[in-house]
This record gives sequence, structure tokens and C-alpha cells, in this order.
Amino acid sequence: MEKTLYATMRALPGQEEHVASLLSALSKDVRAEPGNVRFVVYRLESDPAFFHVEETYRDQKAFEAHIAMPHGRRFNDAIKTLVEGGASTVVFLTAVS
Repeated sequence: MEKTLYATMRALPGQEEHVASLLSALSKDVRAEPGNVRFVVYRLESDPAFFHVEETYRDQKAFEAHIAMPHGRRFNDAIKTLVEGGASTVVFLTAVS
């Protein structure tokens, strides 16, 4: 069964473009992972400091491989001083059949 989630974060004032650049680089790395199905980054039209990332992985094993990737750890370390709360908020989803 696919593993789906979304992550949100709000860039601190003046860090919006830096966070956007980091997310853009991360998206290329994540999309290259063999178990990644979807990784799309959005900004709210009404609040460009707010980012929303939709992610889907082939299965739990693919997700576990994803969270072990060094590019994800580098990204999470980099945003500690760039976003509110020092991290993204992650919400896991279950499909309704």
C-alpha cells in the first residue's frame, strides 16, 4: 500500500526564497528515489511564505528508505533556522476507498 503524506512549513521573514530554493533542490533528489511516486511543492497564493509539500511513496519500505536519505537530513538541518518552529509539520494520510 502506498504511503502518502503532506508537510507544511512557514518561512521566517526574509527567508522565503531561501526555503523555496532548498525545496526545489530537495524535490529533484526525492523524485530520483526509486520508491518515490510523487513529490510536489506548493506555495500558498495568499501567503508565499507558507509551503505545502505533497509526497507519495510506493510503500512503507520506500518511505523508510526516503527518510534515511542524506539529502533529507541535510534539508531538515538547513531549515532549522529558516522556518517557524525549526521544522516542517508532517501529516500522514490514508486513502478512502
